[in-house]
Amino acid sequence: MTKRTSAKYKLDRRMGENIWGRPKSPVNKREYGPGQHGQRRKGKVSDFGIQLRAKQKLKGYYGDITEKQFKKNYTEASRMKGDTSQNLIGLLERRLDAIVYRAKFTPTIWSARQLVSHGHVRVNGVKCNIASRLVKPGDEITLGTKAQEMALVLEAQSLSEREVPDYIAADGAKVTFTRVPTLDEVPYPVKMEPNLVVEFYSR
Repeated sequence: MTKRTSAKYKLDRRMGENIWGRPKSPVNKREYGPGQHGQRRKGKVSDFGIQLRAKQKLKGYYGDITEKQFKKNYTEASRMKGDTSQNLIGLLERRLDAIVYRAKFTPTIWSARQLVSHGHVRVNGVKCNIASRLVKPGDEITLGTKAQEMALVLEAQSLSEREVPDYIAADGAKVTFTRVPTLDEVPYPVKMEPNLVVEFYSR
């Protein structure tokens, strides 16, 4: 399990965007960066800086995955047939913690990872505590009986800020991952640019 090393909303302020689309994000009140120099006029960002920012934003969105894990996803995406940027998004969306989050079982990606690592999630009826496990189309993801009564899960299902996407068929405490989505189908609250991430790693 990846340990979060800093407050999650710091990423929002550093990027100047509400990355998860949450009402509590500090960007809703102030769009400048954190710290005493946050309001200074920003200089021109280089191509490398733009690519790095795109990578940090995408990596941070999925719960600040470690650099090693994220690069492994990129390497795998580049080996697959088709567009590498689309393949990368497909691999990230197939992660078990991402599907638990998309299914509105938890309010945040971090709580989704915690729910998985504590053994509350089952894939095709078998308990799985590996958040980075890649789910295949047709796999069924269910919550354990104890998890279904958790306040965290009940709160997440009542949230109006996001909907369950089309590529996940929801049926109460059970969801089915129907297909690997394309970039256009993934409901990101902000614009993600995986093509820049590909450029960053292929330098």
